[in-house]
Amino acid sequence: MEPKKFSPETLMMSHGYKPSLSEGAIKCPIFQTSTFVFKTAEEGKAFFEIAYGLRDQGPSEELGLIYSRLNNPDLEILENRLCLWDKADDCTVFESGMSAISTVMLEFLRPGDLLLFSSPVYGGTDHFIRHIIPSFGIKILGFPAGRPKEEIQNILENSGMAENLAMVYMETPANPTNALIDIAGCKEIAEKYSTIGRKVPVVVDNTYMGPLWSHPLDHGADLVVYSATKYIGGHSDLIAGACLGPRELMKRVRTLRTFLGNMASPYTGWLLMRSLETLKIRMEAQAKGAEKVANFLVKHPRVEKVYYLGFLTPENDPWQYSILKKQYSSNGAMIAFDIKGGEKEAFEFLNKLKLFKLAVSLGSTESLAQHPFTMTHSDMSPEDKAMFGVSEKLVRLSIGIENPDDLIWAIGEALGN
Repeated sequence: MEPKKFSPETLMMSHGYKPSLSEGAIKCPIFQTSTFVFKTAEEGKAFFEIAYGLRDQGPSEELGLIYSRLNNPDLEILENRLCLWDKADDCTVFESGMSAISTVMLEFLRPGDLLLFSSPVYGGTDHFIRHIIPSFGIKILGFPAGRPKEEIQNILENSGMAENLAMVYMETPANPTNALIDIAGCKEIAEKYSTIGRKVPVVVDNTYMGPLWSHPLDHGADLVVYSATKYIGGHSDLIAGACLGPRELMKRVRTLRTFLGNMASPYTGWLLMRSLETLKIRMEAQAKGAEKVANFLVKHPRVEKVYYLGFLTPENDPWQYSILKKQYSSNGAMIAFDIKGGEKEAFEFLNKLKLFKLAVSLGSTESLAQHPFTMTHSDMSPEDKAMFGVSEKLVRLSIGIENPDDLIWAIGEALGN
């Protein structure tokens, strides 16, 4: 009889942890230590040979603990558990989502290369791409989310820089508009410009859908990155990031993380392990609540338009609807909407809104509301804001695990019923 394969939510309670190695503690302790003791000098030599890539790891050989910048039990167990959701070979956890994103870009991009990226993206990512990456001599080219592969291909070819393509980076669904991108289509573009000696990686920021509702590696992505602060952490009490993918690419990411020193701390790793145990039930509750809130908003006379994946249909947007059904198992818990008016009306709504916290971030147990135009996406150019629908009347909501009827009451009160 074949051994039963357990689901990720079951394995989150025990995978990768042996209580016998920690005095029988039912939960992994916090290994708050900077360094680890070797049993012998020979053991220390062997550990460093593997850690620095001086030789390959043996079939039954384990990488021993050396120093918490390289490895730590809390991070190793956490990374093993995160791999289960995305079915990835390997995972590295960072001190923030931006650490994960910037490390990946710095590892795979060189002067003269072209980074093809989607817009809109999270404001911090947008700033890094537009203002930091070019200082390294790297060229950048944006394409709008919500467009089919053929349009992206035309943008690339018309730029005159297609032969320099070195990475395709996307955030799907787009932040804050929920516009979708076809990962498989972007993979085809990347493969067209890959060579025998150099592969063009496709990198997907999957923060908006978390590891539960979308698995980009299944659709052709080479690497997936997260702000683990969001759904994975889920309690607004930590900052972290993660990157997952095949072993050969992750070896490069892990090596650069080692020398940049931007790994997460043992305590953060411990907190994330705690959060993974409830990830599925939290996210499912958030998605159910978001559906109810979106259905209320779309009927409200003071709401001009609602950006919610559940409102995509074969009639109103057949292409994006097909991507939704192919890539996602849920409509998510993120909603944006245009309030009738502009900044004045949006601010009045936000200032009157109860229960929701007026704060940036997303994916936490509490519901959050913010104004992208003047907050998370304030650094975007006026032209890009206009092009991608990040207007003064746009409000973004992250739905938590509160009773959705209470959230609807709060929204109705703030809108004036």
